[in-house]
Amino acid sequence: MSYADKPWLKGYMLGPYKLEKSLAPYPKVPLFTALDNAAENYPGQTAVLFEERKLSYKNLRIQAEKLAAALAGLGVKKRDRVQIFLPNCTEFIVSDWAILKAGACVVPTSIMRTDKGLLHEAGSSKARVIICREEHLERVLGIKDKCDIEHIIVTSTDGYDVKGLSIDLPKGAYEFRKVLEDNEPTPPRIEIDPMEDMSELAFTGGSTGVPKGVMITHFNRYTNFMQSIPWMLTPLSRGIIGKSSFFITTPLFHAYGHFIQQMAAYWALRIILMADPRDNEGIVATMKKYRPLLVPTVPTQLMRMAKGKVGRMNVMPMSCAAPLPEEISEAIKKEIGNPVSEAYGLTETGPVTHVNVSAFSKITGFMKQEKRGMGMPVPDTDVKLVDPDTGKEVPFGEVGEVVVRGPQVMKGFWPEPGSGLTEGGWLHTGDLAYMDEDGYFFIQDRTKDMINVSGLKVYSTSVDEVLFKHPGVLMAVAVGVPDPNIPGSERVMAIVRLRDEYKGKVTAEDIINTCKEHLPRYAVPKYVDFKDDLPMTVTEKLFKKEMRDEAVERMKARGELK
Repeated sequence: MSYADKPWLKGYMLGPYKLEKSLAPYPKVPLFTALDNAAENYPGQTAVLFEERKLSYKNLRIQAEKLAAALAGLGVKKRDRVQIFLPNCTEFIVSDWAILKAGACVVPTSIMRTDKGLLHEAGSSKARVIICREEHLERVLGIKDKCDIEHIIVTSTDGYDVKGLSIDLPKGAYEFRKVLEDNEPTPPRIEIDPMEDMSELAFTGGSTGVPKGVMITHFNRYTNFMQSIPWMLTPLSRGIIGKSSFFITTPLFHAYGHFIQQMAAYWALRIILMADPRDNEGIVATMKKYRPLLVPTVPTQLMRMAKGKVGRMNVMPMSCAAPLPEEISEAIKKEIGNPVSEAYGLTETGPVTHVNVSAFSKITGFMKQEKRGMGMPVPDTDVKLVDPDTGKEVPFGEVGEVVVRGPQVMKGFWPEPGSGLTEGGWLHTGDLAYMDEDGYFFIQDRTKDMINVSGLKVYSTSVDEVLFKHPGVLMAVAVGVPDPNIPGSERVMAIVRLRDEYKGKVTAEDIINTCKEHLPRYAVPKYVDFKDDLPMTVTEKLFKKEMRDEAVERMKARGELK
């Protein structure tokens, strides 16, 4: 068999229920069809619960259409780009749907971006309008004359539904609250071409280089709604649609959080939105209070949860965006009583290509043996694993680069359709994984994070897994640093943040001895660096590149490297 035979199809089961092997043909509709359907069929259902304030699907559509009318009044036309420069808040969600209803494309931007990064996204996208909060207005004004931004829509720090602005606005800036008050819910009549028109221009890769704009069409994203959680939970849909909640703890500007927010409307689900993704106590308290069906998280959030007492609750955590260490997964499962599901994808893939069905099967009460890992490809998605050097497919069970193709895969890197894709529409992800006999995929590493120890491959994530076996480790990563004695070779360094109660009590030798019990000799860390805080990317992933660069600079300062 080859990967083209899709051996994973035989595992398309949710407990005892068979899942569809294909969902084609997919509807070619504007993305905001999801919101319209939710508002028509479940008008009173809460769409957004944010800091105890509710907004129904009916009113979400009304407010989005008012803002869409305002954008059209400012001159926003079909295929223009509008930048959202907001933290997690209701205004982000209203703006998101409004931009789509105006026929424009959303450019989601992190408030943690540097001024240089903000300008890069605004300038590269040629966005004409930006939506921000009052505390960020000065930053926006600082770049306005250097790009194509003509208008700024500003909301208050406390929220447009709480109070108005506390500052005066310059010419060309408008208050979010007043814009809604002054416009009727009459968006422009725009003919959307779902196959060609972008719904989103998201910039990715900022932690490793200059961010690239990813072109996601209306068709890419709507298709991915159908392929992902709604496909997997179809047998249980009658008890979920219009009734259940998703608790979004991740940033909305990120592909993961943005997708979950939009996909919730597809099934008219209530979004419980967390303002600060780093507020672990708030996240746990909200889970206990509302018991949402799904809690999309990233591994660093689960690391924090594993430290505290969460307690038993019937919620399903889902981990994405980075590999999840087994020790953390098991700790959360033991604490709440449910396994942590995992999924996989990239901004470039709409974003979902794989989901772990086995963990979700627990909901049915008929769970077979649970599997970890990124799971199986979603319907109508082609996946193969290839040797990064030769491009040839590797045998089942061996590690290769994940290469994907499907209707959810991007149109290309901005502004050139097809760029970033190889012949046949394949996308090389840069991630290394292997596939077992059941068609389940298991991530091993990023190609750039793999460590070369005298010609032997060390997957940094396999070392990460072992580091968490020491009870004193709260967070940890393994990186490769240059071997001062062998040019071109590397040594493994472990960078560790200890639990508070273990600080000063754990030595480098303790960590190394734990690794010796579980790793081959060449993969055991040569160095251990203890730190009180580990740098994170804007998407709450441990920032391996920054830690490696810092470690190399320290080695140079000590004279260990030239």
